[in-house]
Amino acid sequence: MIERFFMRTLMVLVACAAAGVALQAADVYHPVKEIPIGGEGGWDYLIVDSAAHRVYVSHATKIVVADTQTGKIVGEIPDLPGVHGMAIAPELGRGFTSNGRANTSTIVDLKTFQPLGRVATGANPDSIRYVPSRKEVWTFNHTGKSVTVFGAQDGKTLATIMLSGELEEAVEDPAANRMFVNIEDKGAIGVIDTVKHALVAEWPIADCEGPTGMAFDPKNHLILSACDEKMAVVDSASGKVVTSFPIAADVDGNGFDPATGYAFASSRTGVLTIAHEDSPGKFTVVQTLKTAPSGRTMTLDPATHNVYVPVAMTTAGPNGRAQITPNTMKVLVLGMGAAK
Repeated sequence: MIERFFMRTLMVLVACAAAGVALQAADVYHPVKEIPIGGEGGWDYLIVDSAAHRVYVSHATKIVVADTQTGKIVGEIPDLPGVHGMAIAPELGRGFTSNGRANTSTIVDLKTFQPLGRVATGANPDSIRYVPSRKEVWTFNHTGKSVTVFGAQDGKTLATIMLSGELEEAVEDPAANRMFVNIEDKGAIGVIDTVKHALVAEWPIADCEGPTGMAFDPKNHLILSACDEKMAVVDSASGKVVTSFPIAADVDGNGFDPATGYAFASSRTGVLTIAHEDSPGKFTVVQTLKTAPSGRTMTLDPATHNVYVPVAMTTAGPNGRAQITPNTMKVLVLGMGAAK
């Protein structure tokens, strides 16, 4: 009797484990399709407009615009020297670029892709964000060690906020009126009051080298900051590191999907690390998905839950630096559906 009881218990446990594996296998990411970009030159950030079914991809001195449903190129935004990325204000019909070599942001008509004006920023604007509640654009000036804030409707500069180091990716917590930005050379997070346009604090991240990519969990108020081979999970109220989990080396793009609880980190080594938030502040790595070498940045479409990773073939160049092979750039689309 006792033996039969243990045998039935064991069979139940095995069945549950098998069901868990099947569930996890259904949820992990797969290649869905590719969007050819071509051309020459490098890239940095990209962003998806879910409602318009567009993805905006920085590429050399332009933004390439592709249809996320068909994968076809629908336009280009030219004359953007050293462009890093783009923010969009769909309700205004405007986009805003960060032109790293020109120290400017270009205001763009999203229907015609024509420039509407340019705004001077600090040196080497890198990450860029649109703040809908205030109708403001924020550029995070990497070598300028500053943030430029200007009006999205009139392009008028509203504030320049100085920090102590070189700035990378940033995220906003609208509920707390806070903006957070990685300070790469300080291993820290800058905290800015979005109402007062004032620096509140700079939080050192313990054992974090060169933080770059950043994402945010709004429900649990957690900042995900990509350090060297680990993701630091930081409480956005106190600045304390709650936990960390392993990621690949040379990550430059993060994402977090509040609907699924998945966190993402894209790496130049050709790996997309995917972790799941099992409970508040507790993350488990569930997949290390192969992308391609050079796939260091990414963006997430919150509507479809697809992840977009730009990649290209590379060869060894002078001083061992990778050189991008012309006409090989493409965007990998990764989703929870089966590969096509």
